[in-house]
This record gives sequence, structure tokens and C-alpha cells, in this order.
Amino acid sequence: MANTIAGVAVGISSATPRLSQRPISRSSRRFSTVKMAVSLDEKKKNFTLQKSEEAFNAAKELMPGGVNSPVRAFKSVGGQPVVIDSVKGSHMWDIDGNEYIDYVGSWGPAIIGHADDKVLAALAETMKKGTSFGAPCLLENVLAKMVIEAVPSIEMVRFVNSGTEACMGVLRLARAYTGRGKIIKFEGCYHGHADPFLVKAGSGVATLGLPDSPGVPKAATIDTLTAPYNDLSAVEALFQSNKGEVAAIILEPVVGNSGFITPTPDFLNGIRKLTKEHGALLIFDEVMTGFRLSYGGAQEYFGITPDLTTLGKIIGGGLPVGAYGGRREMMEMVAPAGPMYQAGTLSGNPLAMTAGIHTLERLKEPGSYEHLNKITGDLIQGIIDAGKKAGHAICGGYISGMFGFFFTEGPVYNFDDAKKSDTAKFGRFYRGMLEEGVYFAPSQFEAGFTSLAHTPEDIQNTIAAAEKVLRQI
Repeated sequence: MANTIAGVAVGISSATPRLSQRPISRSSRRFSTVKMAVSLDEKKKNFTLQKSEEAFNAAKELMPGGVNSPVRAFKSVGGQPVVIDSVKGSHMWDIDGNEYIDYVGSWGPAIIGHADDKVLAALAETMKKGTSFGAPCLLENVLAKMVIEAVPSIEMVRFVNSGTEACMGVLRLARAYTGRGKIIKFEGCYHGHADPFLVKAGSGVATLGLPDSPGVPKAATIDTLTAPYNDLSAVEALFQSNKGEVAAIILEPVVGNSGFITPTPDFLNGIRKLTKEHGALLIFDEVMTGFRLSYGGAQEYFGITPDLTTLGKIIGGGLPVGAYGGRREMMEMVAPAGPMYQAGTLSGNPLAMTAGIHTLERLKEPGSYEHLNKITGDLIQGIIDAGKKAGHAICGGYISGMFGFFFTEGPVYNFDDAKKSDTAKFGRFYRGMLEEGVYFAPSQFEAGFTSLAHTPEDIQNTIAAAEKVLRQI
């Protein structure tokens, strides 16, 4: 059985060396990246976002808010959004020439590092044959087999183009299979922007300060029930008051859209037990955690097998992708094998399949997850220690290559706890770190990500920058 987290939720302090208890490799394996070119002081001295400001002002006349995804607009952290020019390894460069150590990783996909040479070479070869067929290709078989072999719950898989699509498809499948209409989701968990899920949805909605989205009719959410994350009694109460009506529970096994929040030791086991008792399905939304917490995702890490799983991000290696899968008997309800309809023009396109295949091949190499665990543990411990030393209320945690921290004493068990964080302070910290050449997610309510390309030097430079900024704010 996979190791579980020792302790509860998010709450690392200087007295607790790490949240994750994954074994840490002492291997001498080295991971290459672009080196830091100038000192922290030189970075700040030369820091300017003039070109980003000009580009963003122009973008606001062309696109709503100047962006194509709301969190990129820096609404919750203030300051000037950064317009990126290029990425490589663990670093990124904006159009003003500023260099950053990146802990967003395109919101998770870049787990082996940005613009990996082998992935780029494979994509170049695939593009010679075409970018999209709209017909079956052999690469779909290859990636499907890799996913099925890796993820415990998946016996068959359907590829789509985004995490939102995956969650839409899996919800329809759960309802079709059970013949029931209601679903249970958790406050602060985000499962894409489809209407049924935009109820207490965390991250992007929280970043904008909107409780829900206008344009979502009541009819679309009337069958969506919500409970606080890590609260089994609330889930049991929902089952009791909706007997025989709940098709499924869907959740992020580790929350990444309210910040980084881990399950308490009995929570996932308790949820699995409740779904079986009430004839409902358990869906793990592993768009973030899939292939990140371990090669088999959160379900392998925690040793809990759901009925259905959604994936995305990493399985496309930085190209648009999503997937949902589960037991054969369920998946054979999906058209054309069965009556539940779902389709997509670009689903299974050869470029996304190629990038996904080569990303997963790299992750299977010995030492990959030990490296992620070691550097992420060092990073979060360094930030927590620096915050405590500077007199700030701060807590945080990590598992493998996923992490987060809050400006509150903690611990953080759910979205209500996360909202106690000092978001104004986070905004000041964020802007300060940006000037020091460190790029975190521009929202308190988003998890961070490391990659195989991050080096000990990256971590040391990040901690040094954090120590400086935390003394100043």
C-alpha cells in the first residue's frame, strides 16, 4: 500500500521537518537547467515590466480583462501581469528580459521541465506527419496503454482536450451508469467551468471574489450538493437527506484550487466507504495530482481506488489534453461502445499524444519522484522557516512535486480555513518575489509545482529571495 501523509492537512512549521514521508533519494543523479545569470540584487535593480504593461494594455482592448484565463490578470495579487516570451527547464523569461525561477509550470504540466529537448524533438518528428488527423492514430493506443498500466482505477480511457471536458464527460457517465442525478462536490474544489461544477468552486472564482458565476441557471446546479472538504459527517448527512439520489462524489484527492490542502488520515477512506454503502460512485479528479504525487497519482499514493478518474495536464506534456477513465463495464457505456454520447474534434490529436508519451517515459526513470520530493520539501521548509523567523503567521505543506503555503497559523483543513490567510500580505510577498526573479502562482488559492528541472541552486536562490522579501513586508 502506498505511504500516507503523517499528520493533518497543511501545517508545517519549523518544528515539523516535512509533511510528506516519501523516501528521499540520496542519488547523485543530476537534473540540468538554465543557470541563474545574475545576483538577486542585480535582478531587482534591472527589473522592469514596461513592455509587459504595454502589451497587457493592448490585450485589454482585444480580450476580456486582457487574458484568456482569469488568474493570469493578477487581480488577487495586484501589480502588473507578466507577459511571457519563452521558457526552458525550470526558468522563464518575460518580454522585458526578466528571468524567473518558475513554480507554476504551466499550472502543472511541465513536470519534467519546460521545453524538454527530447519532447521537442519527438514533436518535430510527429509534426512532419501532420498536426491533426480527426481520425484514429497509433499514438492514442500507446498513451492509453501507459495510462491504464499506471493508474489503478483505469481499465479503459477516453481522451479529450481539457480537464473541464474530462469532468463534464465523467459526470455524464456517472449519471448514466447509476441512473441518478445528484452529485456531491466539496467547497473550494474546482472541476472546470462547466455549469454543474461552478458552485463554491475555489481558485478562479475565489480569486475574483465571486461566489458563483452569472449565467449559470439554477436548473444546472440544483442537483449539485456541497460539503466542506475533510468533513465526513457533512457528507453522511447529504446521503441521508438524499437517499438513493446521489450518483457520485467528485473531489480533488489533494486540493489544489484552494491552495494546497491535504486530506486528513481517515477522510479518503471514509469517503470510499460511504459511496459503497450508498451505491454511489467515487470520482477522483486527478487533473492536478495525476502522475504528480506518484506515477499512479493520488490513488496510488494514498492506496484508495476510486470508480472513475479524470486526468489532464501532465498526460499532454504541455499540450491541450484531458482524459477520463475507469472500470471497463462503466467505460463501455461511452459512445460508440454504448449510449452515453461524448465527442471531440481534436481529441487524441497526435501532438498531445506524443508529448504525453515522452513525458511519462521520463517520469518512469529511477529517482524522478525522489528528486521531486527532496527539492519540494527543501523549498517549503525554507519558506516556512523564513516566514517564522521574520515574525509572520505562516503554514504550508507538500507532497512530491506539489506544494502550498498560507499566511495564517493553520492548520488548513478546508476552504474556510484557507480564507483565513492574509491575502493582502500574500500579494505583497508575491510582488516582492517577482522582483527577485521568482514566479509563484498569482493567487493565494492555487497550489505550486516543482519539476525534474529544478536544481538545488534554484531552491537555494528561492529561499534566499523569500528571506529577503519576508523581512521587508
